[in-house]
Amino acid sequence: MQDYDPIDKPLSPKDVDDKLNEVFEIAPVVEKVPVERVTPKKTDDEDSDTDFQYTRENLYNIIERGSDAMEGLLEIARETEHPRAYEVVGQLIDKLTNANKELIGLHKTMQTVKEDLIKSPTNVTNALFVGSTADLQKLLKQNKETKK
Repeated sequence: MQDYDPIDKPLSPKDVDDKLNEVFEIAPVVEKVPVERVTPKKTDDEDSDTDFQYTRENLYNIIERGSDAMEGLLEIARETEHPRAYEVVGQLIDKLTNANKELIGLHKTMQTVKEDLIKSPTNVTNALFVGSTADLQKLLKQNKETKK
């Protein structure tokens, strides 16, 4: 019976490269894999429309109720002529003004969201070379020769 020595084991060039990379702690060469382009789904558009409608209705409701409350507070302020009553009316007017500004801002925001959904996705590609300097020099030399 013949003794088996691991040194006599035939190795493929890939196995040799892997072992050398492991010994010298070199990152393995990563092969380039083509990236498939995926188009985003349009479900966000439907959700944003629903949210827009809901928020818009809520703001209309707040403005309407605030207007009704302001009429009642103005009547109380006229009858009592108390400074605090007029102060509360002023605060309510400020809140209603802010609610109206939010309603206008909601339209601007929705327009921005729709423009972002319409824009085509941008393709960002990062070229990364993983290998030794000798490999890089060979690659640069090949590129130089193909351009001539």
